[in-house]
Amino acid sequence: MSGFNLADYDYRLDADRIAQRPAERRDQSRLMVVDRRTDELRHSRFHEITEALVPGDLLVLNDTRVVPARLQAKKETGGLVEIFLLRDCGGGLWDVLIRGKAGVGTVLLLEGGVQGVVEAADPDGGRSIRFSLQSGMATYAERYGSTPVPPYIRRNGDDALTRLDRERYQTVYAKVPGAVAAPTAGLHFTEDLLGRLAARGVGSVFVTLHIGTGTFRPVTELEIRRHRMDRESYTIGDEAAERINAARRSGRRVIAVGTTTTRALESAANAEGKVAPGTDSTELFVYCGYRFRVIEGLLTNFHLPRSTLLMLVAAFAGKERMDRAYREAVARAYRFYSYGDAMLIL
Repeated sequence: MSGFNLADYDYRLDADRIAQRPAERRDQSRLMVVDRRTDELRHSRFHEITEALVPGDLLVLNDTRVVPARLQAKKETGGLVEIFLLRDCGGGLWDVLIRGKAGVGTVLLLEGGVQGVVEAADPDGGRSIRFSLQSGMATYAERYGSTPVPPYIRRNGDDALTRLDRERYQTVYAKVPGAVAAPTAGLHFTEDLLGRLAARGVGSVFVTLHIGTGTFRPVTELEIRRHRMDRESYTIGDEAAERINAARRSGRRVIAVGTTTTRALESAANAEGKVAPGTDSTELFVYCGYRFRVIEGLLTNFHLPRSTLLMLVAAFAGKERMDRAYREAVARAYRFYSYGDAMLIL
């Protein structure tokens, strides 16, 4: 059946269509508007999203903040190692990924006099490191770390681009540290544009889902329903839940900004679509056939072939409609992936 095979989510994209840097201004990226009722595809600039939204619409945005989680270290022998912070386990112990050789017992020397000792290792590159800082490694990373942009964004030691990533691989409303990847659908918003939307009567609320490295993990199962998502934590506040539920009760559109926001909302909702506040975690995998309970609109970027993000978007928009939208995006030279252009599905 179409939509359940991995090959159904493949498409050809030339390497030069993968955006290597953001648009000069956030809201100057291109925007494709996909109308599910009429099948129309419209093309504009992101700052013109005000024309596609109407008073009463409610945008739900993910306010997670990307931690500059890449740290450089030296072994006592002088060898270089890159540490990618993943999860604070408490007491100075962190789950990390390592680039370089560092077995159990290896002492790692970081800038600023901080040390780490590898306490556990697995064959896939995962490590547990006990740092000399018992707390505050996230603050340390803010000073000494670099932004973990996706592997398809090539920096090749360009310090100017690395500094640019520090600002632009982060939404203007990022607040809660904890992500290792940005909720990229939100990168297009400026504070001015959010203000203009509010003046137009378009509401906005924030939820938090901390994006982990699983967002980059490829699907390897040929029958996609066998794939298992990595678990990610999310928080939905009382006020946010009430405003979302009130919008639904009154027949107003709830529009998720990004696939991460979508997964948080759909995970927190009951069968009738009522969203419960609180903190929880989700392994929700959305693919064709899923019945959406909360959202009536989705703002997203253009995603990698064979990715769970593309599968979610196809489930929401319809597989054939999304195939046509992607063919048109390729033909019209849209920019793809994290720093690329945007799509609004209504």
